[in-house]
Amino acid sequence: MSESREYYSRSEEFGDVYISEEVLETIAGAATMEVEGVIGLTGGTMSEQLLGRKKLSKGISIHWEEDNITVSVSIEIRYGSVIPQVAEKVQEAVMSSVEAITGLHVAAVNVRVGGIAFEKKED
Repeated sequence: MSESREYYSRSEEFGDVYISEEVLETIAGAATMEVEGVIGLTGGTMSEQLLGRKKLSKGISIHWEEDNITVSVSIEIRYGSVIPQVAEKVQEAVMSSVEAITGLHVAAVNVRVGGIAFEKKED
């Protein structure tokens, strides 16, 4: 049985629209991964970490009150990247993508830098 997930719902002219929390997390994760300097998402469940599963919703959480959504993103960045600049680009990318794809209002995007990765030198 799948785990219980929250759904955002709203009434439209021809019926109700339900958007799952996981869909919002995936959109935010995809937007985050497109930002220069972001190496990956951090966090996720212990089974995802142990099994090495890559999931675009890992490290993303959604909180909403009425029509306002707050997205929290945990990222790993490339060493040498300027953290405030990368974080601002993540905020802009997530807000833009979630609003454009879902039509929902994003009130805030919180970014946590959970790690730094060094690039491997090629032999």
